Amino acid sequence: MKIGNIAFIVGLIVAVVGGVVDFSWFPLLLVIIGLIVGLLNISGSETKGFLIACIAFLMATTAIAPLEDALNNFSSLGTVVSMIMYNIGYMVGAATLIVAIKALFEMAKD
Repeated sequence: MKIGNIAFIVGLIVAVVGGVVDFSWFPLLLVIIGLIVGLLNISGSETKGFLIACIAFLMATTAIAPLEDALNNFSSLGTVVSMIMYNIGYMVGAATLIVAIKALFEMAKD
């Protein structure tokens, strides 16, 4: 298993734990993990699909606000779900930044 794969799995675990337990340093940790994932995991042929998936995911995180409100009518589950999504968004956003920069450099070389 590659370091980038392990970093991604660790990032998902941290994101889920961060949805339940609030530590102020979790977002920074997730950004660092996202940078590692972006640098080590995504190669040239995966770039386009990864960037499209990231855009879709990041847009979906903004669309869950009504879901959070609806779930909070029953319990605090809505807050937990939205925090997990936002936490994953920190990681995905950082990975997207790195992959997009790598793609721009690749396109500029041609």
